[in-house]
Amino acid sequence: MSDSVSAAGIRLDGTVALVTGGARGLGLAMASGLAEVGARVMLVDRDQAALEQAVAGISESAGAGNVRAHLCDINLAASCEKAVAAAVAEFGTLGVLINNAGRGPTIVEQSPRTRSMAFWEADPERWAEVIATNVIGTFHMSRAAAPTMIAAGWGRIVNITTSLVTMKRKAGSPYGVSKVAIEAETLIWADDLAGTGVTVNSLIPGGAADTDFVSAKTRAAARAGQAELLSPLVMVAPIRWLASPLSDGVTGARFVGKLWDASLPPAAAAEKAREAPVVR
Repeated sequence: MSDSVSAAGIRLDGTVALVTGGARGLGLAMASGLAEVGARVMLVDRDQAALEQAVAGISESAGAGNVRAHLCDINLAASCEKAVAAAVAEFGTLGVLINNAGRGPTIVEQSPRTRSMAFWEADPERWAEVIATNVIGTFHMSRAAAPTMIAAGWGRIVNITTSLVTMKRKAGSPYGVSKVAIEAETLIWADDLAGTGVTVNSLIPGGAADTDFVSAKTRAAARAGQAELLSPLVMVAPIRWLASPLSDGVTGARFVGKLWDASLPPAAAAEKAREAPVVR
């Protein structure tokens, strides 16, 4: 990890985090970033091979005892409950949940039943699948994790969403629709959990990140110099702060990874990276 990412000096020894979609992309970057400053991390994903590779990679820098993997389908409430139970059984508690797993627009684009991404020409089954995974899956995992955090009197739920531009982009449903819904989940759940010591916030890269979610069109535009692809590492500094006691009392907020200025003290960097909620 670069010096600029680690400059804040945040340590997370004793903190236990569960990261969904943790085997690759933004999830892997955040999981690695947390483990490297002492957190114990449970990676959750549906891809066993990718999980094994991710655990091996993180273990090289953070130590084998600090990271574990668990197969989980966030579409299933029981699967989420088992993942949380596995984290608690392995590490003794659970303090941080990062809801990163989801489905992007390509699943709809690639369906033979999709004539275009205009909502009336899209495959309705694939459309519903994106909503189910992104919105209901986030609910399933948060519902499973919240009681443990409430009982401990401290916890963090961080929902990974996207930029306002992406949410309202032409032909951008169902992905944009799902992310607006998750922003609403963030605000509602923050109020539901008020006074418990558990906070709920959202975090975004601040543009297209260089992950599997990037469409072929966007990647081609980036190669031509017509678009920017952000490194997944833009998520590391803010997620470390959100996972730490430094963010105590901050809830119902939205933060932008690329706006985080690691040259500033953490509180000032967080204020600079804070963005108005999408829904009010």
